[in-house]
Amino acid sequence: MDYCSELGFDPDPTHFAQNLKQSLTDAAEEADRAFPESGQLSFKEEGHPVLTKIRKRPTPKGAIALKRAVKKKMPSRTVLDALAFIEQWVNYTRHFGPASGTDAKIQDKLSRYLMTVFGYGCNLGPAQTARHSHGRFTTRMLAFANRQHINNSKLEAAIQDVVNYYARFDLPRYWGIGKTAAADGTVFNTYLNNLMAERHIRYGEYGGVAYHHVSDNYIALFSHFISVGIWEAVYIIDGLLENTSEIQPDTLHADTQGQSLPVFGLAHLLGIDLMPRIRNWKDMTLFRPDKNVTYEHIDSLFTGTINWKRIESGYQNMLQVVLSIRAGKLRPSMILRKLGNYSRKNQLYKDFRELGRVIRTIFLLRYTSDKDLRRKVTATTNKIESFHNFIAWLFFGGQGLINENDPVEMEKRIKYNDLVANTLILLNVIDMTRIILELDPDEFVITPATLATLSPYGTEHIQRFGGFVLDLDTIPQLPSFDPIPVSLD
Repeated sequence: MDYCSELGFDPDPTHFAQNLKQSLTDAAEEADRAFPESGQLSFKEEGHPVLTKIRKRPTPKGAIALKRAVKKKMPSRTVLDALAFIEQWVNYTRHFGPASGTDAKIQDKLSRYLMTVFGYGCNLGPAQTARHSHGRFTTRMLAFANRQHINNSKLEAAIQDVVNYYARFDLPRYWGIGKTAAADGTVFNTYLNNLMAERHIRYGEYGGVAYHHVSDNYIALFSHFISVGIWEAVYIIDGLLENTSEIQPDTLHADTQGQSLPVFGLAHLLGIDLMPRIRNWKDMTLFRPDKNVTYEHIDSLFTGTINWKRIESGYQNMLQVVLSIRAGKLRPSMILRKLGNYSRKNQLYKDFRELGRVIRTIFLLRYTSDKDLRRKVTATTNKIESFHNFIAWLFFGGQGLINENDPVEMEKRIKYNDLVANTLILLNVIDMTRIILELDPDEFVITPATLATLSPYGTEHIQRFGGFVLDLDTIPQLPSFDPIPVSLD
């Protein structure tokens, strides 16, 4: 089978299960051997496993001076500058236009498109944006562009263009090579009387979740807007498969909400390495490759045994699901929702769950013995948390409330916000690259280690609200102190 050859899977169910068993056996033995030397894992008197806290790596010599120099020299920009400048280089608005595909018959369409992206991406809305455009645009003009000329697929295409242009620069490669991404959600407030609105337990707010996939080099690749009550792991694979940019990660990090046993199994068969940061990992069950196998140091970690017969019997059915996903006939989120809803009687769920037990156990064994892996997982997930702070800073209009009840329009707000954020990230990289090239290499330490400490999420040089012009030349009409005539009838 071509797909199995592509990903290195044996098409024979028996051989596939044997190879998995060998991988699990090797991972367990390696973790057991590494236990005394790594110093990462220990056991309390009660037998509870404890991971040693990873110490932060020291700041590279010269990194602070380089960051200060770059920050000081960053030119003052506005959000509209980012949208306009990147448009001149990338021409991402070429995707916007009527649904018919004909040329737009509106005047000054480029300016209207950019103002529409700004107004909706920063959550000002068409009315507030029009009021601040000095009469150039009306509410109807901006609302019409959003409704008739811009949809989610066109916004995704525009974002893809920005991501592809971003991938051409050298600086982001010092932050990540683009083969790893992180997935995480953040709450956006909505109206209470909204079908998608629920109270989020962790955040204590009503709204929906913007679920993002962000590359390890800081650029946003894809986003969904989902209900708070949905387990985020359902959508974790969709973002990678629907991302059509030149940056194609094959390793995915997330938090506890971004993993489950079926997700581990499905991700593995899709060629995705799922490596989440799991809270309370020690409470999870690790599975032995065989019930008769014991280990000298880490034997107490294992409390279950893999059912290899189930993996063998369900292998062909799982492959059929994966091939349907690859052919575009089925979305991973759809199958994962089905698996969750009918788990008690769904044999396919049990097949993916058993496969997931193998893959998650292998990952946890690596996670507990390899501090570099733990550091990488933490660093990448921290980047997406910084990205959420960045987009929240840009979503300043309307007190951060999405004032729409239409799910399609709600997701559009998230994608508008991503487009604005990515243009600003790209412009920051362009400015930072120019500044670094102009710095004296004898005065500053410019090495891969110091460049890796930089970030394109800087906002100190951004005039978020544009310019404030104080006009003392216009003489206002004097106020009237005359009494107001009131009828006594």
